[in-house]
Amino acid sequence: MIRIVPVLALLAASASLHAQQAAPLSLEHRMALRCSAAFALVAHGQETGAAAALAYPPLGGEAREYFVRAAARVMDEAGLDEEGIRAALAAEARDLVDHDSIEPIMQVCLPQLGEPDSAGHR
Repeated sequence: MIRIVPVLALLAASASLHAQQAAPLSLEHRMALRCSAAFALVAHGQETGAAAALAYPPLGGEAREYFVRAAARVMDEAGLDEEGIRAALAAEARDLVDHDSIEPIMQVCLPQLGEPDSAGHR
């Protein structure tokens, strides 16, 4: 019995750690979250007067709407809860900041603000 307890504890810890990790997201989901994170970072930069962020068109309602719709869609389709979507968005934002890759992703994401989604919404 003494040997089983450490093994069960190890398995429980492993299961808990595994449960905390998000399921792999599709490329489409990752791009939606990456664009959402980029929009949030740039919008925040615009609010604080950061020169790099002010070089982009003002991100207002369309960017917020994209963010909300993308997060809701990924939550529904990938089965994430609020904590999971927050973690996924935070990971994308960290990656953008850590790799100084906001500019290239904004070139890809900005045109999506003017395009309707699959339901016909902008």
